[in-house]
Amino acid sequence: MTARTPHPGPATLEERVTGALVGAAVGDALGGPVEGYSPEQILERHGGRIHGVVGPWNGDDWRTARPLAPYHKGDGHVTDDTLMTHALVRVYAAVRDHLDAYAVAEHLVPDLMTHPRWIPELEAEALPLQRIFLAEKWLVARIHYGHVDPREAGTGNIVNCGAAMYMAPVGLVNAAHPAGAYAEALDVAGAHQSSYGREAAGVFAAAVAAACVPGATPDSVVTACLSLAKDGTRAAIEAVCEVAARHSDFESALAPLREAVAPYDTVGPDYRAPSLGARRPSRLHAIEELPVALGMLLVSGGDFRHAVLGSVNYGRDCDSIATMAGALAGALGSPVPEEWAKRVAESSRLDLWEPAATLTAVAREVFGRDLARRREHERAFGAIGGP
Repeated sequence: MTARTPHPGPATLEERVTGALVGAAVGDALGGPVEGYSPEQILERHGGRIHGVVGPWNGDDWRTARPLAPYHKGDGHVTDDTLMTHALVRVYAAVRDHLDAYAVAEHLVPDLMTHPRWIPELEAEALPLQRIFLAEKWLVARIHYGHVDPREAGTGNIVNCGAAMYMAPVGLVNAAHPAGAYAEALDVAGAHQSSYGREAAGVFAAAVAAACVPGATPDSVVTACLSLAKDGTRAAIEAVCEVAARHSDFESALAPLREAVAPYDTVGPDYRAPSLGARRPSRLHAIEELPVALGMLLVSGGDFRHAVLGSVNYGRDCDSIATMAGALAGALGSPVPEEWAKRVAESSRLDLWEPAATLTAVAREVFGRDLARRREHERAFGAIGGP
């Protein structure tokens, strides 16, 4: 069993935002090199379970070896999950208020298209658009080139975790207000996804917000998710978390969690050869990543190291699973191992702490705006005869 790190005292807003964003990036980097493989393949390749940062699956042949070339996945490099998360933080820094689908069109899309940044997996400066996956390129194709209403632009896209994977900032700006995070993330994600992909974005943001509630636990986070989630997403979370509650070590949970989520997952048993019905809209299905991340949060008891390592060793889309689990454990206040955070920051040439400081300031400003708006509403409602 992985050793648990004792939780510190009650975490402040700054500590929760930092824990969530740094934790998400660390989970992303640890999961990247084994993305797409099974737990059995990971075990064989690494001679055991992964316990920290590892190198590329194909070693020094990463530049040419398929199916991952030309990306340098491993050695502490973050992937598009973190690139998109930091891009959304920059949108909040520009708008300094709640976001909607139009903010995606006016700020996020230009950021992806016009501002070269260091891309760790390419080991070069490039436009983020040149690294992100097809499901994220859809934002540019539909909104910039297609001039589609941003609120409807997600319709027709691949239904996957593309929108959910970078929604932690929405949960943090709405810290301790899961319903507000859910509603805002659904609006933001409407520019990117539809169906259960959009739903997962809303529920993940709500989970992060719920993790920021004083005294929050993995159980209370799952309860908040189940109070908001709809259709197949709710059913998948319920099924996976029911199984997760029976385990306290990720090794014994790997196969049972996969079995629990399989009926709701459209991709199928072979992650690199999706089924014919994969990633299509449905009210009966769910993305795999969010339920499994919540399951690993329960298995770990909220411990960051255990939750992330369980997510990484689960395989399949494990960089996104570990991104979500890392964000949730970090938001709960479980410390991110310093050696991991330092290695990822140095290897990725990214300041993992600056986005957290920026978003903390924005969250305080937005709360102040919300409070003023609420007071104005109270005065107006009272003036027309309300209580």
